[in-house]
Amino acid sequence: MSWTRGPLAALAVCALLGGAAGCGADDAHGRRGGATASPVGKLLDDTDERGRHYREVDEKGAPEVSVEVQPDSDDSWDVLLTVHNFRFSPPGARAVPVAGRGVALLSLDGRALARLRTTDHHLPGKLVPRGTHHVTVRLYADDGTVWAVDGRPVQSAADITASGTGPTAPHSTPSGAGSGAKGASGTPPRAPATPRPG
Repeated sequence: MSWTRGPLAALAVCALLGGAAGCGADDAHGRRGGATASPVGKLLDDTDERGRHYREVDEKGAPEVSVEVQPDSDDSWDVLLTVHNFRFSPPGARAVPVAGRGVALLSLDGRALARLRTTDHHLPGKLVPRGTHHVTVRLYADDGTVWAVDGRPVQSAADITASGTGPTAPHSTPSGAGSGAKGASGTPPRAPATPRPG
C-alpha cells in the first residue's frame, strides 16, 4: 500500500485522549460552555452600561488612570491621561487579557467617543455643546472586559463647561476613592440641559 501509518497512528492517539480536543485541534480547548478560564483576574457577573463584564484584580498593583481636560485655543479640548501599572496595547493586539494592559475608553456624558491607545487626545469643540459635561476615561483589557477593583471599574472623570464663546476651565472631579484612579460604577450623572438662545 502507498499510504503511511503516521496519520492513522495520530488519529488513534487522539481518539484515546478524548477526541480532537485532546489533540489541541479545537479552539475551544480549555473552555466550558464557551467561557474561557483566565489566569488574569476574576471575571465578575457585573457589567458596565455597554454590557462588558468587569475583570476584578487585586488593588495592589492594579491599573490606575487619572484624567485632566484643558481648553485649547480653537474651542476644543486636550484630554491628558496619567496611568500607573498600565500600558496601552498596540492596534491589532490579540483579544486576550494581559495583566495591566489594554485600552482606555473616552466618554462624554456617558456616550463613548474614542478608544485611546495613548495618553493624549484632542477633543473637537463640535462634540462638546454648550453647558457642563462629564468626561470619563475607563480602562479595558484587550478582550473588552473592564478592569475593576473592589467591584468598581478603573476610571477617572472630570467636568468641563463649554460656553457660547469657547471652553472654560474644567472642574476635576475624580470618581471613586483614593487618588481618583478607581471610579464608582454605573453611568456617570448627566449635567442638566442648558436651554439654547432662540
